[in-house]
Amino acid sequence: MYRDIIGHEIMYKGHNGEEKNAYYSRPLGGPPVGSVVFIHHIPGWNEVCIETARRLAHHGFACITHNMYAAYGEGDPDDIGARARAEGGVSDEQMLGDVSGAMAFLRAQKDVNGKVAIMGYCSGGRQTYLAACRLPNVDAAVDCWGGRVMVKDVSALTAKQPVAPIDFTKDLKCPMLGIFGNDDKEPDPDQVNKTEEILKSLGKTYEFHRYDGAGHAFFDWSRPSYRPEQAMDAWKKVTAFLNKNIG
Repeated sequence: MYRDIIGHEIMYKGHNGEEKNAYYSRPLGGPPVGSVVFIHHIPGWNEVCIETARRLAHHGFACITHNMYAAYGEGDPDDIGARARAEGGVSDEQMLGDVSGAMAFLRAQKDVNGKVAIMGYCSGGRQTYLAACRLPNVDAAVDCWGGRVMVKDVSALTAKQPVAPIDFTKDLKCPMLGIFGNDDKEPDPDQVNKTEEILKSLGKTYEFHRYDGAGHAFFDWSRPSYRPEQAMDAWKKVTAFLNKNIG
């Protein structure tokens, strides 16, 4: 654990080279470290995202969490998130461009060892799965209860999100960690089982951990869904996985 960390808001080049804001946190001192692109959840780029970046830095990883809702302006994250959702959210094309730019930012830092993982909660988990399959040179992926990785009905697909990430599993080239609550409805245990079956059938490197008594967003201390015992155990799984795969 690193007691000394630094974190600050930065600008980076996202989709189509557009300047966007992000938060970058890293440990101070020591050799270059592995790094993480943390994709924010559908509520938006809020305090939980910043805290996650700091937590990862505390455990020895550099982390950038980028604001995919930057085009909606500054202000209360809840208001901005609601505005983005009303317009159908972020397109997969933009998301992939933003994540690719964030990965490039990390690999350009002298404090980073060149290895980059992707991680996300909820919609960010879905986007993590898709980005890990679609983008080159991803070293590891952490899908935390990503909803709609597998869609139950094609009517759930939209112009901005026209694919089910599960359809690209054959292209996954990095290890994947999945964290899920057994009381979750999206993804529900059946979806998680089917996702695991596909990963296994294709010979992918993965590990899934499921928690009884936990539902959606059980890492989120700001919600009634928070489950501290399950969350702390799952965080140990996350840090061990990242240490193994990105150093």
